Amino acid sequence: MKKIYSFVAFLVTMAGFSQIAVDTTKLKEVELRTQRYSKSNKTTQKIESISQKEIELQNFQNTADMLANSGTLAVQKSQQGGGSPVIRGMEANRILLLVDGIRMNNLIFRAGHLQNVITVDENMLERVDILFGSSSTPFGSDAMGGAINLLTKKAKLLSDTNSKFLSGNIITRYSSSNEEKSVFGDINFAGKKWASLTAFSYNDFGDLRMGSHKNGKNDFFGERPYYVETVDNVDYLVANPDKLIQKFSGYEQYNAMQKVVFQQNSTTQHNLNLQYSTTSDVPRYDRLTDRAGAGLKFARWDYGPQKRILAGYNFSKDKAFLNSDMDLGFNYQNVKESRISRRFNNDKTKSQVEKVNVYSFNADFKTKIGKADFLYGAEVFYDDLNSSATSSNRATGVVTPTDTRYPNGENHTLRGDVFATYNTNICTNTAFNIGARAGYVTLKSTIADNSFFNLPFDSIEQSNFTYSGAIGIVNRTETTKVAFNVATAFRVPNVDDLGKLFESGNGVLIVPNRDIKPEKSVTADVSVTLWEGKTVEFENTFYYTRLFDTMVTDHFLFNGQSTVDYDGEPSEVFANQNMGKAHIEGISSTLKINITKPLQFYGTFNFTHGRVDDKTGNAPLDHIPPFYGKTGLRYENKMLNMDLYMLYSGKKDISDYSTSGEDNPQYAPADGMPGWQTYNFKGSVHAFKIITIFAGIENILDTQYRTFASGINASGRNLYLGGKFHF
Repeated sequence: MKKIYSFVAFLVTMAGFSQIAVDTTKLKEVELRTQRYSKSNKTTQKIESISQKEIELQNFQNTADMLANSGTLAVQKSQQGGGSPVIRGMEANRILLLVDGIRMNNLIFRAGHLQNVITVDENMLERVDILFGSSSTPFGSDAMGGAINLLTKKAKLLSDTNSKFLSGNIITRYSSSNEEKSVFGDINFAGKKWASLTAFSYNDFGDLRMGSHKNGKNDFFGERPYYVETVDNVDYLVANPDKLIQKFSGYEQYNAMQKVVFQQNSTTQHNLNLQYSTTSDVPRYDRLTDRAGAGLKFARWDYGPQKRILAGYNFSKDKAFLNSDMDLGFNYQNVKESRISRRFNNDKTKSQVEKVNVYSFNADFKTKIGKADFLYGAEVFYDDLNSSATSSNRATGVVTPTDTRYPNGENHTLRGDVFATYNTNICTNTAFNIGARAGYVTLKSTIADNSFFNLPFDSIEQSNFTYSGAIGIVNRTETTKVAFNVATAFRVPNVDDLGKLFESGNGVLIVPNRDIKPEKSVTADVSVTLWEGKTVEFENTFYYTRLFDTMVTDHFLFNGQSTVDYDGEPSEVFANQNMGKAHIEGISSTLKINITKPLQFYGTFNFTHGRVDDKTGNAPLDHIPPFYGKTGLRYENKMLNMDLYMLYSGKKDISDYSTSGEDNPQYAPADGMPGWQTYNFKGSVHAFKIITIFAGIENILDTQYRTFASGINASGRNLYLGGKFHF
């Protein structure tokens, strides 16, 4: 905590770095004009935004569910307290998560499935931007499939609150399928030059109930017939009185945020951004259903409290450097995650703890060159990791060191990049943009105690020069928009890629491999929008991505052996490896029909196909979902909003599952994950000027289903009711 306090103190003192003169005229909030992307007429990249109004209407339990129900991307879940977005067939550390433009990806972001997106409460969001396709040029490593920018609410000055000094919101919600009880509150204090926003939320999620009606495309699957109960240090297999209740899937979460803005004058602004999120233990539901003979393999498998702390300071000034608008960002992040597991009737509980610190600085500048926009800048990131583990014996109380998930010595990465983009109008209807990025990354990881691993090396060191580029053109006519892009992207190996040792389930052990190179990609896409902004709007995007030096988890030899004993069981050895080339191609479509002014029909459709050239030839690439989308009818006026919609997904045949294990075939029916569809209704009523009532019913038919690669069934029929009080 001392590091955090020191860093915040440093940020506050930075407020003095500016001109002293203050405008006496009405102060206008300075926008972050150097944002690295926009949705202007010059933009060629496909970007979808989810507004605060949409987030409030849809009223989902967490940010992962909100993204999954957008109809524009897929989300995988291993447990209720999770959600791993998939963009264009890429997931986890092949897409980039940002909060307020700050990278969340760090040196232990894994290739499998993540839950970090839920650490940002959906009620704290002002907007979510989803960038589709290669985004390494504006954002660097990992943004191969795209990026998701979670933009939280800002502190508002008097000029933005209709001269209201005090304003705020209180939001509550109850859901039936998991007996969710949530409350959120924020309060904004507005002054002429100073403003403060404070927000807090609490979520209590019970065990999730799955649907009771058989999916028409499959038999019943994923029911919970029994679970483990421990009494007096003895584990018992207990029959579940209601096999639709996914026992031990509930958890709690707390979130807090503090924003402060100081508008020094009409050209200078300071912003302080503090965020905190933590959870209770989050049961890893899929592992709790792993079988061993006639029983269950684990008596306990939890993610310990997942903590995220962000402290950021931003200094913005117009015409500060070479006639350029300037944004300087100083950010610190602290992430703690842990894994706690104990096998059935085994006295030893293993606890693996990871503590990550991320320090970053960015300098972004934007200016005009003639009529063109020119954005340029630099950024530096330093990540460090401490990985520890203990084994505690419940019978004797003895605690001893044990094998860690990552190397148990020094772990750090240092990255420095420079970038530039140029955006201009070639003629009245045609815009052109081009950009480039170059950087250098170093990584060091050491094994202080090799007795647990017995690895053939005791350190991992890498240095990589990175680069990417992008070029795009867009043409607009009165009825049509055509955009074409070609972009490269890259992902530098991190400590998770190079040094991880863990059992992934299904008899597979992942071991370290330090001989991995960065993976790279080239993506070309074309978007055609017919009747843009008209009564009917129809958009289709076609994309093709070629990956090089693709990182794939595959069979491997560990000290010359293909099978080793781990935790007393034989395990097949796998490791991350560069497997040559792969390709992903697909299409995404969006249709909007404004039937009348308040009534709109809409629909989305997404299809992705991916293959990797492995040792045996052409094989399925992991993380490729079946086709999916959303179709609905929406009514909206000043008093009433209603949305009736269907979510759907096609079948994923078992023959199309990757052999890497990342698609989790052990948590799917024998012939693959069946297709499904759900019908849903949501509404909100502005009962009074300061009160809004939310209500809805999800999965109306109470269908029993599971999304691709997930290890937990989706919610059954869910009735929710909530309210918002605005003052």
